Amino acid sequence: MSIEFKLQALKENVEIVEVNAIKVNVGDIVTKDQPLVEVQADKAALEVPSPAAGKITQILIKQGDQVKIGQLIFVIDPASAGTASTATVPQAPAQNTPKPTQATAVAPTVAPAPVAVTASSKSTHVTLANDDNKVIPAGPSTRRIARELGVDLSHVPGTGRHGRVSEDDVRSFVRTNGSGGSAGGSISVPPLPRFEDFGAVERQPMSAIRRATAKQMSLSWSIVPHVTQSDLSDITDFEAFRKSQSKGPKFTISAFAMKAVVVLLKEYPVFNSSIDVAGNQIIHKKFYNIGVAVDTENGLLVPVIRDVDKKSIVELAEELTSIAERARQRKLDSKDLTGGTFTITNLGGIGGTGFTPIVNYPEVAILGISRGRLEPVVHNGEIVPRLMMPLSLSYDHRVIDGAAAARFTRRLAEMLENPYQLLIHA
Repeated sequence: MSIEFKLQALKENVEIVEVNAIKVNVGDIVTKDQPLVEVQADKAALEVPSPAAGKITQILIKQGDQVKIGQLIFVIDPASAGTASTATVPQAPAQNTPKPTQATAVAPTVAPAPVAVTASSKSTHVTLANDDNKVIPAGPSTRRIARELGVDLSHVPGTGRHGRVSEDDVRSFVRTNGSGGSAGGSISVPPLPRFEDFGAVERQPMSAIRRATAKQMSLSWSIVPHVTQSDLSDITDFEAFRKSQSKGPKFTISAFAMKAVVVLLKEYPVFNSSIDVAGNQIIHKKFYNIGVAVDTENGLLVPVIRDVDKKSIVELAEELTSIAERARQRKLDSKDLTGGTFTITNLGGIGGTGFTPIVNYPEVAILGISRGRLEPVVHNGEIVPRLMMPLSLSYDHRVIDGAAAARFTRRLAEMLENPYQLLIHA
């Protein structure tokens, strides 16, 4: 009997994924847990394993497809696997036992409807004592956002399967009703006009990375009261130092900025924090993981380099090169994209005289770097051409005051102006 393999839930609140690559062909004999397809779930690339050994008889997806959770993607004939087919026989009764979590992950691959949804719902329900102990199906990230926005999940209509409440449901509720659940003040998003009435249009589905970016930016912009502090750094000496280094990894301004930022995060710990609105607390993090925005042909990715305070500039330069390349090859996993405490985005290789980056929530600050250009500057009492680089620091004004942001940015500019002093901290 053939096995209909339906895509199981891969990440919390991810209902649609994009197919990056199909790793098998029709007629291939596969083993249990062999990767069959690589998909893009939000900004992470994930491999989907085979639920059983057998022969691939049908492939119902192709590269670039947008696939929904629960959609049929492969048909596998276990009888064609020879001796491997015997390994798949015991799997059927094991799926009905409540014991192993791995079994529940396999369940959606052989059942007509994905059992993983049920398992996920059981593990992420939250009981609300203030609503007659009503069970609300919602994931941890959704509950966190609801707490931060002061939203009672029992009042939020869930648009997911079985009434599951998503992050978008919470944000939509806030836009329409306000955080307290009462009407007033918030503006709902109006429907789009029918553009076809005015001329020809082309509709393209948003990629997984673009959907994840849109969701994160909407969340950040709707929650964080942004202010951007600008300054200039004289990097003339830095450029001379960088060009003098002919051996080892390529030194970039981003690698030096990462090291400088960590020094400043220790001096100004509020920039390495998050705000807990529900608990009226500021969470100060004692670790220093820096996210670095990477421009790829598929969209913006922000891989995280961990423990920056424990690494030299040489190590940071090497790791930055490596992780940026993996980002462009879609080889990042979830761990590469989570746990950041501060973000740097560098547009200097493209151009511009400044910009206002959006804080990467739940962080409270982000540094934007623009292209340096020669400008006439008074230096040692004379007007001379110096290479001036714009810095743009956006921050959460609920946590950070303007004076602190100005001090942070000025101190950063001075540190970048003296790369030899910065090497002391390496």
